[in-house]
Amino acid sequence: MENTYVIVLTTVATDQQASELARSIVSAGLAACVQIQSLRSVYKWKGEVRTEPEWLLLIKTTNDRYASLEQHIKAHHSYETPEIVKLPITGGSREYLGWIDECLG
Repeated sequence: MENTYVIVLTTVATDQQASELARSIVSAGLAACVQIQSLRSVYKWKGEVRTEPEWLLLIKTTNDRYASLEQHIKAHHSYETPEIVKLPITGGSREYLGWIDECLG
């Protein structure tokens, strides 16, 4: 496998935003899969501690698609400063990683 695989994390405010962003990412060929999980975030924003429900997107892609994915997220995100975090996949089954390659052709 010659690609470097990554998981990119981002959060959004609603389930609908999560679904729309996930579908647009996969449809644009920027990821093989996006998983959506509901959660509660406690964070500091503009000097105030807040607690809000959010939806976490776990985006499975390759490192060579990261820059385009980051731009896509920024262009389609409602937050002023969206979370965009890239984590390397340091291992995985050959079949699963091959499937990512196949999807991103």
